[in-house]
Amino acid sequence: MTFSLKDLAKYKYLLLAILLAAVLLLLPTGGSGAADESPSEAESRLEQVLSDIDGAGRVSVLCSESGAAVVCEGAGSASVRLAVTRAVAAYTGLGSNDISVLPMQNE
Repeated sequence: MTFSLKDLAKYKYLLLAILLAAVLLLLPTGGSGAADESPSEAESRLEQVLSDIDGAGRVSVLCSESGAAVVCEGAGSASVRLAVTRAVAAYTGLGSNDISVLPMQNE
């Protein structure tokens, strides 16, 4: 089966749409906030902000695409856990069910 230019002309809009779709798939997506930072930068920045929450104390953060774990001295308090969870959710876009706030071990 051979194709001539006349045959291709029939499908010019389809071919143009396929080409456009391929170009769009190859373009980088834009974003803002935590997505633009490397994980260590985002975690460090989040640790600084979370440690400013009243009663949180020292804070350590580990983030992934599917969740976040926060270990802090003040996690024994329900109000601190709630404030930390809300702050992490606002910063990362994660749902509160994807965020764990755990108490830090005493040294």
